[in-house]
Amino acid sequence: MESLEKGSRALISGIVDDARREAEQIILDAKKQAEERKKYLEKQVKSILLEAEEKARVQSEVVSKRILSGLDIEVKRKFMHLKDNILGEILGRVKEEFKTLIKKPEYRNVLQNWIIEAMIGLGAEKAEVSASKSEQRLIDKELLDSAEKRVKELTGHRVKLRVLQNQAHSPQGVVLTAEDGRTAFNNQVTTRLLRKQRIIRNLIYEKIFDE
Repeated sequence: MESLEKGSRALISGIVDDARREAEQIILDAKKQAEERKKYLEKQVKSILLEAEEKARVQSEVVSKRILSGLDIEVKRKFMHLKDNILGEILGRVKEEFKTLIKKPEYRNVLQNWIIEAMIGLGAEKAEVSASKSEQRLIDKELLDSAEKRVKELTGHRVKLRVLQNQAHSPQGVVLTAEDGRTAFNNQVTTRLLRKQRIIRNLIYEKIFDE
């Protein structure tokens, strides 16, 4: 009987030992799997974080480029506005300077040169000259005769000029109209500046902005 009990205890003890070893092995396997799972999850998390960081970096660069591009456009727009303002201011001063010339003796030569230029540009044999009242007083027969002579020297064609005394205009400069009234050449100060605006603009930008 006693030997039976010992045998039973030995059997139970063996089963318990086997069970403990199996449990320990299961625990070890579970720990190993958990560790491997942990490492895998850590890699996944790290990958997700790196991907998010890369996306954030790319998005940040896109946003930065968009902002910088917007700023660049704004700076260029303001710079162009500044240049236009400076150009307008200088052209305004030029017009005022021309007004002061009317009272100076050398302005007769200026008017004569404008009339010659307009007559050549008009290409007519006879033309009527209109100008402001203050300028009409300067355009006498002597001036017109001299202008006709100079046109003949430059083109080889004889021309005839006369002043429209009763049709003065306010803008400074001259307008020549062919005798038949079909064509005209505007050589007023404002129109002259418009014709030369590109040259004037380039000159101003070169002097002020080194362009």
